Amino acid sequence: MSIKDLRKPEWLKIKLNTNEQYTGLKKMMREKKLHTVCEEARCPNIHECWAVRKTATFMILGSVCTRACRFCAVQTGLPSELDWEEPERVAESVKQMNLKHVVITAVARDDLNDGGAMVFAETVKAVRRQNPFCSIEVLPSDLNGEYDNLKTLMDTRPDILNHNIETVKRLSQKVRARATYERSLEFLRRAKQMNSTIPTKSSIMIGLGETKEEIMETMDDLRANDVDIMTIGQYLQPTKRHLKVEKYWSPEEFEELKNIAMSKGFSHCEAGPLVRSSYHADEQVRATKANA
Repeated sequence: MSIKDLRKPEWLKIKLNTNEQYTGLKKMMREKKLHTVCEEARCPNIHECWAVRKTATFMILGSVCTRACRFCAVQTGLPSELDWEEPERVAESVKQMNLKHVVITAVARDDLNDGGAMVFAETVKAVRRQNPFCSIEVLPSDLNGEYDNLKTLMDTRPDILNHNIETVKRLSQKVRARATYERSLEFLRRAKQMNSTIPTKSSIMIGLGETKEEIMETMDDLRANDVDIMTIGQYLQPTKRHLKVEKYWSPEEFEELKNIAMSKGFSHCEAGPLVRSSYHADEQVRATKANA
């Protein structure tokens, strides 16, 4: 069967849920002029997270990314000016949603010297001020690979530092734009060196032509750099302009990969066809604390 003949298997069917909780959350996001990676990246779990779990991953620094990664549906181009009121609006939304755990991510902002680190830091501070009992997970880009930019963010002491390596080493240049496999590993290693008490996390998507052996090598590379949590999900082609799916990995294969990851020493691994980096993030932070 050729690649173009691949059809989504049964286990990738998504249950849509547009109840009042879903529509209410969507309305709140628009009123506060906020973006979510759930919408911008066309996450398959948006109905479960918004309508059932009442969780969302806030995407700060605008909705336009300076990179054009070949797997990502987020708009690419020249970003707008920084919105310094955005941190408080995010914090207010977290409070309104009564979240116990929040994930804050952002578009890549290579147009900024600090990669957006200062706005990231101000958002963490604002959320913590208004929501003292809410744990905070940050999911930044590599912040241009600059030590000081990462330190600006780490000095706010997020509960989890998440940075996605995205794919195996062989495919990194094909899949990602500007970001590199080694720079991501260095970013994660430096974060742990800055504060060894803050758990680190990374994610890969599979189905882009990688082998099982390459996935295991990626696990080893992450563990060699003291990454605590790993998530593994199925790559889904967002539009015809993006990379094609080479393989749909089965739920049984994901379960095997999860077991392998745990045997390599990760404190937690979330693996499944619909798993994304922030999927069930609230459960991951609890599991990490329990294993501490």
